[in-house]
Amino acid sequence: MSLDLTRPSSMISRAITAENFRGVKAGGGRATDGFSQRAASRLGVGWKVSPCVEIAPSETFEVAEIEGPGLIQHLWFTCHYSLWRSLMLRIHWDGEQIPAVEVPLGDFFCNGWEVFSQVSSTQIAANPHGGFNSYWQMPFHRSARITIENLSSVPANLYYQVDYALGEIPADSLYFHAQWNRSNPVPDGIHPLLPRVEGTGRYVGAYLAWQSNSPGWWGEGEVKIYLDGDEEYPTICGTGTEDYFGGAWNFDIPSRGYTEFTTPYLGLNQVLKPDGLYQSQQRFGMYRWHVVDSIGFNQDLRIEIQALGIGPGQGNGLPHRYRKLKDDIASTAVFYLDRPAVSAHERPQVPDLLTLEVQ
Repeated sequence: MSLDLTRPSSMISRAITAENFRGVKAGGGRATDGFSQRAASRLGVGWKVSPCVEIAPSETFEVAEIEGPGLIQHLWFTCHYSLWRSLMLRIHWDGEQIPAVEVPLGDFFCNGWEVFSQVSSTQIAANPHGGFNSYWQMPFHRSARITIENLSSVPANLYYQVDYALGEIPADSLYFHAQWNRSNPVPDGIHPLLPRVEGTGRYVGAYLAWQSNSPGWWGEGEVKIYLDGDEEYPTICGTGTEDYFGGAWNFDIPSRGYTEFTTPYLGLNQVLKPDGLYQSQQRFGMYRWHVVDSIGFNQDLRIEIQALGIGPGQGNGLPHRYRKLKDDIASTAVFYLDRPAVSAHERPQVPDLLTLEVQ
C-alpha cells in the first residue's frame, strides 16, 4: 500500500498523543491538566501540558481507539529502559478480542534486553535513547485498538504518538500481526519462532533476543519455514543462524570478535558481553525483514529455529561436533494475515513466557 508522494491523497491524516487522546481534528495542544501541568503553569494551554501518561502497576492503558477504515502509518513510543520488557504492547483489529499484536514493547522495537541498541532499518528505527519508531503499515477495515499493559511493580511514564490516515483501503488488505514467543531454556534444541497459524498471508520477518548459556559458538542452527501443509520437512530451510540474519562466519571479524551491524533489512544490532560481576552469558539482538522478499502462504505457516552450537569432538578424531543448546531465545515474528486474529490455540500465553525461569 505504497503512497505516491507526487499525487493528491484521498486519506485524512490524524495523530493520537497524550495531548490529543482521540486524534480529533484541531484537538491537539488543548490539554489543561497532565504530567507537565506544573512545569507549564506559567505558560498556559498549548505549552506541553500533557506530553505523556503514567500507567500504574498492573494497569492497562488505552493508547488509541480508532474507527475505520484506515491505516496506521507510524508508531512512536518511549519510556524508561528498565520497563522495555515489562510493558506489553497489544493491537486489536476490527473489534477482535484476541490481539493481532502481543509483544513486549522493547522486543517489538528490536530492543529486548532493556539495554539500548541503535536500529537503522526500513521498518523499525530505534534511536538514542529509546526513541522507538515503527513504519509497518497496518490497515484496518472497521477499527483499531492499541493498549499498553504495565506488568511491572512500578509506575511507567509512557510517551507516544500514533500517526494514521482515515479512508478507504482495498477490501483484500491483509492484517498486520506480531507474535512473541520465548523458550527459556530451549527444549531439545528447537525454538518455535512462530507456532502454526492458519490462513493466507505473508511472513515478513523476525527479531530474536538470544542469550547463549553455553561456551562456544551458538549459531549453527537452521531456520525452517513450513508452508501450506508441510509436516516433517520444511519447504524453506536456511544454512545457519548468522546466515539467515545476513552475516557469515559467526559474525566474527578476526581480531574484533562479534561485530554489530544494522542495515535496511537485516542486522545483528546488539552484542552484550558478560561484565565479570552481575551480567553473565553473552546476549544478542538480531533482525531480518522480508520486505522485498516476503514469503507467501495460502494455507498455514509454521517457523522453527534450531539452537545448535559447536562442541569439542570428544575423542572421536573430529575437531568439533554439533550439539543442541539450552539457550534463552525470545522471538518476535511479524506477518500479514487474511484475518484480524488467530485462534486462541495458535497463540502463546505471553504472561507465562515472561515469568519463565531456567530450572
